[in-house]
Amino acid sequence: MTLKPSSETEREPNWAKSSYSTDEGAQCVEVATTPGNVLIRDSKNPDGPRLAFAPATWAGFLPYAAEQR
Repeated sequence: MTLKPSSETEREPNWAKSSYSTDEGAQCVEVATTPGNVLIRDSKNPDGPRLAFAPATWAGFLPYAAEQR
């Protein structure tokens, strides 16, 4: 997945939906980047809570997530 970083002047980040997410499935995740964070949200609840991770933390998580497929 390639993410385009949101600019500091944009109000809403550019969200990208996981290719593993479907409209029928329970696992619907969207990711966005800002200058200092990687944001995660539930695509079925876009106005709900969001998680924010430092880029290094997110990069450390990705190899683990790739193994879980």
